[in-house]
Amino acid sequence: MSKLINEKSNPKQLSPLTLAFVGDGVYDLFVRQFLVDKGQRPVGELNKIKVDLVNCKSQAIFAKNLLPLLTEEELSVYKRGRNASPKCTPKNGTVSDYHSATGLEALFGYLYLSGEDDRLEQLFSEIIKSL
Repeated sequence: MSKLINEKSNPKQLSPLTLAFVGDGVYDLFVRQFLVDKGQRPVGELNKIKVDLVNCKSQAIFAKNLLPLLTEEELSVYKRGRNASPKCTPKNGTVSDYHSATGLEALFGYLYLSGEDDRLEQLFSEIIKSL
């Protein structure tokens, strides 16, 4: 995944919610590419499936499945994201699900900004396997 990153985006110095902001977009793009790679479908159908994979409840389940595979550093980033205090409340899902989803997004943002494209693909592959 190509990126336009500069030295100011050091992921170790960014807040967990900033990492989650980036990770939300990265995760969303992985899901979209996965769906398009599965074959031609109407855009409305693609969007419906995407929403099912990108909501906080699904992301919380995926995060739980990934936890045993994470390195210590990755687990630390996930926990920082999970324990952050977002100003939003979940529309669909529990507060616990929302926090877990934020942790997953923070992890994806961290890995993306760290240039860990292979690791991102590996973790996303594990998510896809769990479908």
